Amino acid sequence: MRPAPVGTSSAPPARRGRRARGGRALHLGRQRPPHRRDRRRPPRPLSATDVSTLRVAYVLNVFPRISETFIAGELAELRRRGVEVRILSLKPPAEGPSLDMIGRAGLLGQVFYEEGPYREALRELDPHLLHAHFARQATAKAREIAAELDCPFTFTAHGYDVYRKPPEDFAARAAAAGAVVTVSQANARYIERMFGVPAARLSVIPCGIDTERFRPAPGPKPAPPRILCVARLVEVKNHELLLRACALLRRRGREFRCVLVGDGVLRGSVETLRAELRLEDVVEMAGAVAQPEALAQWREASIGVLSSVSEGMPVALMEAAACGIPVVATAVGGVPELVEQGSTGLLVNPGDPPALADALERLLLEPETAREMGLAARRRAVERFSIRRHVDSLLALWEEVLHRRTA
Repeated sequence: MRPAPVGTSSAPPARRGRRARGGRALHLGRQRPPHRRDRRRPPRPLSATDVSTLRVAYVLNVFPRISETFIAGELAELRRRGVEVRILSLKPPAEGPSLDMIGRAGLLGQVFYEEGPYREALRELDPHLLHAHFARQATAKAREIAAELDCPFTFTAHGYDVYRKPPEDFAARAAAAGAVVTVSQANARYIERMFGVPAARLSVIPCGIDTERFRPAPGPKPAPPRILCVARLVEVKNHELLLRACALLRRRGREFRCVLVGDGVLRGSVETLRAELRLEDVVEMAGAVAQPEALAQWREASIGVLSSVSEGMPVALMEAAACGIPVVATAVGGVPELVEQGSTGLLVNPGDPPALADALERLLLEPETAREMGLAARRRAVERFSIRRHVDSLLALWEEVLHRRTA
């Protein structure tokens, strides 16, 4: 039986970083003389009474990233619990809103973009374990560093790294890890079937969101009703399906506004199709925005939508649910675990514009049904997808991993 979730305590203040030559952000933190734990004596197991002594090193491909705010939320909640963290970002982030996320998450001085300073920070931290997000480059690096430090590592597999571009040695990485986390039961079944990873090594822990921050907005919604899609403009998100459904809605005489939040390599193609379908006056392309702006968009939306051909467990739909917004989405990957058909939203088959248009039209024409679904979605988000529940599960898993190592 998995140990009960560990408790909480206050996080220590973040350390100040400094800027490397050339203006590039490089947070080194306070330095101590290098030291190492005696590897002949395994670390004391983590327990419910000493979570504030836990030290975790994260390895991430790019941090922070606007489309991966759930990672910043996870790290911020760990810090709030008193867990000491350091982060190696294998690539630097874009300037602007991404860098602001570091400060909002309380991680100033804890993020490193060059391996030399990061290894110095590791010697200072002396981590109990390492954790990586996404099964590709970050997990490969976490595995390498964990072997050097003689400590366990875990990783979270999400969506594209499972279905579209999995590493060729996924099974070997899973076998080397202390545990493999994935975000949905659908992912877990696929990983077991396709890569031969035993079910016992897989832990399903959906991403978490701040349900206090993402909450229903008071007052009426703008008119006409807004349909909001928060998704990168990439092939897997299948914006063509959504645009064709919008064209059908317009042909039927429905009043609405559709807002696309996100950017990506297919922006030009999406803009071209929007023009071909003569939707410029009803479909707005808002581009990539930071989390505060995304929250403002959700609070003005009446319906959330996602038209993907493949998904892990989309955080955008969690955000919609937490804001009390019903969603219409394609029934792919972990989406049916997030959206209860007919209760918190409506599910449709991928690649079917009339079905998507019908579902959106129903919620446009039945505002009371939409309101009831939104209330149910909010309750479900608070019960199942809060950041606190997510971190409870993650800490319990790490406790189990460390206990096995010292048993």
